[in-house]
Amino acid sequence: MKQISTIFFLFIALNSGAQSNNWQSLFDGKTLNGWKQMTGSAPYTVENGCIVGTSIVNSPNSFLVCDQKFTGDFVLEMEVMLNNANINSGIQFKSNFDSKGNKGKGVINGYQYELDPTDRKWTAGIYDESRRGWLYPGSYNPKQQQLLTINKFHKVRIECIGNTVKTWLDGLPASYLVDEQITNEGLIGLQVHGIGKKEEEGYKISWKNIRIQTKNIKPLAFPKGIYVVNKTPNNLTDYEKESGWKLLFDGKTNSGWIGAHKDAFPQKGWTIKDGILTVLSSNGGESTNGGDIVTKDEYGAFELSWDFKLTKGANSGVKYFVTLKEQVQGKSAIGLEYQLLDDTLHPDAKLGRDGNRTLASLYDLITAKKTEGKFAQPGNWNTGRIIVYPNNHVEHYLNGLKVLEYDRGSQAFRDLVAISKYKEWPNFGEALKGHILLQDHGNEVDYKNIKIRVLK
Repeated sequence: MKQISTIFFLFIALNSGAQSNNWQSLFDGKTLNGWKQMTGSAPYTVENGCIVGTSIVNSPNSFLVCDQKFTGDFVLEMEVMLNNANINSGIQFKSNFDSKGNKGKGVINGYQYELDPTDRKWTAGIYDESRRGWLYPGSYNPKQQQLLTINKFHKVRIECIGNTVKTWLDGLPASYLVDEQITNEGLIGLQVHGIGKKEEEGYKISWKNIRIQTKNIKPLAFPKGIYVVNKTPNNLTDYEKESGWKLLFDGKTNSGWIGAHKDAFPQKGWTIKDGILTVLSSNGGESTNGGDIVTKDEYGAFELSWDFKLTKGANSGVKYFVTLKEQVQGKSAIGLEYQLLDDTLHPDAKLGRDGNRTLASLYDLITAKKTEGKFAQPGNWNTGRIIVYPNNHVEHYLNGLKVLEYDRGSQAFRDLVAISKYKEWPNFGEALKGHILLQDHGNEVDYKNIKIRVLK
């Protein structure tokens, strides 16, 4: 038995050594050799075996960048500590230096692992620095959101394999991004965020045990159910399929859709081209061109996600629990509606009550509380999301941020219906199941990446 135990522990030791040899240290713990500052003027020093960045006023975002550019797949790990809840920071990866940016002073752009010690708790989210903004805010994975404890080291893991990025914080899975725009080569950098107040000067961020693995990578598993931001058009990963997702639009055909109150898909008013489903512009009226389209299937509890792009002044909507039982005589079919609207140019934004006809609102019932409006402008792709839980709790999201929630069938819900345009319809919005509808409101709107999963 003693001999067997000795052999076993020798086996473990040898394997541990082999795994350790796959890692390359990027910081020697003593000097900044192998690193250089590329933007900003925040100081970086070495203290007690850590790289320490210190916030400073009158400086743009500062980045200390590793001299090496890494190509292909890798796993990046390190430990990080912030000493104040008011400082923001991040870790750049697959990033680049644009020498012409910031009026010729240069700017770093690319993927960033967010370090956010505020109550928002978006640490381990993925931000696209100086490009597209938030790709995976922490709100996409609320069950794993953690508050970054001040004056404590936290373990960071970033896994880049192919076009997929996954992140972890202290061993817990956080973000899952699939992005067709990911670059094969890029920089790794440590950010000290710019500040605007003198009293915020002197805050410190510390990094240590910075290492990278580029060979013999063994991906860590994610538990089922974590939301995937998939930027590959009309595509599902195996992980999404295993979590119950299915595409409602395959990018090529109208399979699974028919016209509302019709037996077939509309012969005009809608096009499918280059992986995009488009409702065409007409006279701005409801269902006066091709008419609304609905899924052939009906859904009860579900999670629905889609990308949309508004033209200037456009109006459309995504409706759910559409039963098609109401007689609407040429108008849009009746259902709960996630409003799609150019809030700036379309007059409907000023109608209704308290803004309850604006973008992402539950149309004519509940106003969406939007905080990241600059990422939801016409001409840009945006992501809508609706979650209907089995207990009839409902949530609307816009670009990953929850903008409203309510309970179907509650007294509060019924009180809102009673003072809305839907008051004439008995039991409005309370069907056990219904179709998903894309609205023809006479304005051009693009759709893609429409996917759904049933919740139980």
